[in-house]
Amino acid sequence: MTSNQPPNVVLASGSRPRARMLVNAGVPFTVNPSSVDENSAKASMRAAGADVADVAEMLAATKAQQVSRNHAGELVVGADQMLACDGDWFDKPASLGEARNQLVSLRGKTHELISAVCVVCDGVVIWHHIERATITMRHFSDEFIDQYIAKMDEDILATVGGYELEGLGAQLFSRIEGDYFTILGMPLLPLLEFLRGHGVITE
Repeated sequence: MTSNQPPNVVLASGSRPRARMLVNAGVPFTVNPSSVDENSAKASMRAAGADVADVAEMLAATKAQQVSRNHAGELVVGADQMLACDGDWFDKPASLGEARNQLVSLRGKTHELISAVCVVCDGVVIWHHIERATITMRHFSDEFIDQYIAKMDEDILATVGGYELEGLGAQLFSRIEGDYFTILGMPLLPLLEFLRGHGVITE
């Protein structure tokens, strides 16, 4: 890489929605998912009394820093999303049964999505951003949940809360307040502004 070339971008995530956001926005990048044990990290931070936003930011940074070890001089993007409702934290469901339980727990309630994104270069966090969105699920029937899960199948296991807003999951909600990209899992617009400042995409 010469001084006239922008740095390469690496996405430290295997998330399809995050990759799709970058592709659709015209950002050149490669993918190298991290292997961070998210559940263990969340458990230890919660036991220490950490705020949900702090956990999201820490995980985003940890993922990027881990991947950055193998990408000298490159901009490694890490992201994480947390779902909080009535004091409980929700993770990606491990099974369709767990996804159903999560949807039942969230039904008719308002929950918060906290999405964090950070950029690491040579192991150092050089930029980070957090955004929140508030979402209210409607009072859907048990029959609707079963039909929804049957149609989505294991695709719903890839998202916290067991839904994808950009698809059939939109039918689950009665009200949404916040940035669309934040809900999908990464505050895209602030990240694009950062990447423009580093010549990755044009001004």
